Amino acid sequence: MADTVAEAPLIHHALKSHHRDVQGGAARAAVFGISDGLLTNVSLILGVAGGSPAASIVRLAGLAGLISGAFSMAAGEYLSMTAQKELFERELEIERRELERHPEAETRELAATFQRRGLSEDDALRLAEAVMRDPEVALDVHAQEELGVSPRRTGRPWQAAASSFVSFGVGAIIPLFPWFFTGGRLGVILSIILGAAGAIAVGITLAAFTGRVRFRPPARQLVFAIVAAGITFGVGRLIGVSSGG
Repeated sequence: MADTVAEAPLIHHALKSHHRDVQGGAARAAVFGISDGLLTNVSLILGVAGGSPAASIVRLAGLAGLISGAFSMAAGEYLSMTAQKELFERELEIERRELERHPEAETRELAATFQRRGLSEDDALRLAEAVMRDPEVALDVHAQEELGVSPRRTGRPWQAAASSFVSFGVGAIIPLFPWFFTGGRLGVILSIILGAAGAIAVGITLAAFTGRVRFRPPARQLVFAIVAAGITFGVGRLIGVSSGG
């Protein structure tokens, strides 16, 4: 019995994960925001620049794309994270009620889960009983086993929205920067260079964040940027030339 009682603190300690919080939404929003800001605005800027307008027109289009895109990204992140958070909270409340109303059935269910993970029947039942002694630990374990979510990490919508807004702006300003000082062919060349460098930097950051093979994310980001920017520049060039004629 002493061994069974002693297991509860160990279980509670094990639930304190040493991993980064990837369910909160801020990290995902930041990576996605800066990537989307860069890709969207370099395409927009080069698409407008392809029509050979004055530098002020390209600058205005870039600023409009930055502001509207940042607000759109922030709103989208907030709404999606809020919906996800409310869904998780509803499911957690259902689970909490089940633990209060049917503790024996929930204990057997948890023991069966531990058995499927390789524990013997006796060990699985003993561990399930230890977990069920603490309501918060029980909710933690059941939620993670059945829902794949921690009650303490259901998401932070405002943090995700703010992170998305700022990161989109950072990504969008990169290809726009030269147009505050120059224009024409030089502006286009500098936007391409900065856009490519930004895409590679985002890919390297993503590779470091995810621990994936280092050369694949930068190459993928660069290819996406080249394809999108190339198509929009070509469309802008075609429409600009046609309009001029």
